[in-house]
Amino acid sequence: MASAPVPRLDGSAIQIEDLLYVFSGYGTLDHTPKEMANSHLGVASDGRRYVYIVSGQHGPQCTAPPVALSFVLDTKTRKWESIPSLPAARYAPATQIWRGRLHVMGGSKENRHTPATDHWSIAVENGRAIENECRKEVPLPRGGPHRACVAVGDSLFVIGGQEGDFMPKPGSPIFKCSRRHEVVYGDVYMLDGEMKWKAVNPMPKPDSHIESSWIIWNNSIVIMGGTTEKHPVSKRMILVGEIFQFHLDTMQWSVMGRRPFRVKTTLAGFWDGWLYFTSGQRDRGEDNPQPKKVIAEMWRTKLSF
Repeated sequence: MASAPVPRLDGSAIQIEDLLYVFSGYGTLDHTPKEMANSHLGVASDGRRYVYIVSGQHGPQCTAPPVALSFVLDTKTRKWESIPSLPAARYAPATQIWRGRLHVMGGSKENRHTPATDHWSIAVENGRAIENECRKEVPLPRGGPHRACVAVGDSLFVIGGQEGDFMPKPGSPIFKCSRRHEVVYGDVYMLDGEMKWKAVNPMPKPDSHIESSWIIWNNSIVIMGGTTEKHPVSKRMILVGEIFQFHLDTMQWSVMGRRPFRVKTTLAGFWDGWLYFTSGQRDRGEDNPQPKKVIAEMWRTKLSF
């Protein structure tokens, strides 16, 4: 399909009806408030009109510290407004609207590497926060950034992720990224209506960088791509090419297919029977799963029951 306007890594996406909104990342910032973070955002939507964007990284490379500012976009008027900031800034927190509240969980702390387990929420309605500040909720069983966060009925799922992330190189004027030890995992946690976390079946393999790489389809959660455990010898990052399906009736995982190439931080959508994905960072080739080119390509495939 036609490519996105710009290549985009660590961007975010929200679908509202037949429109897929793509935000920020390492790309253009022409249509966002200058105060808003540029990547590693927390993003959620009411599914009808309003998109909420919280915290994240402001600047290139591994700029630190993050920002705690939060905003809402009215997709009808295309106007932005501010909402109360988080109690503390976070990188790539798991974010979702559930039971009338905007929930923000986990991510990395201000140094970009230390996993956070904090969980906050604030009541929202019609694009407005109806409380003056976030309230503290039950913390995550395991912290870290780059996870999928999905609300289905009376349950909230937090899927995959990692502990640790790149940090700014000490003394670098451009906050150049420096690799640190990371642990990628496939843990899946479910928060129920009584506000209790429960561990459910983990993903078929550890998977991270999937925060906007999922859709809900046929009573299941479908997750595309990501990153998995590093190569045991070279310690290089390995990208994921599988499309995973989490069946909500059985709480079991399966592999429903493969993408045309491996990719991380891809942005997924679903409409009229078609599964779409665009952007992210793809592999070096069929025989090399290491990340290389940041892409704008868009692809789709028909899903059938």
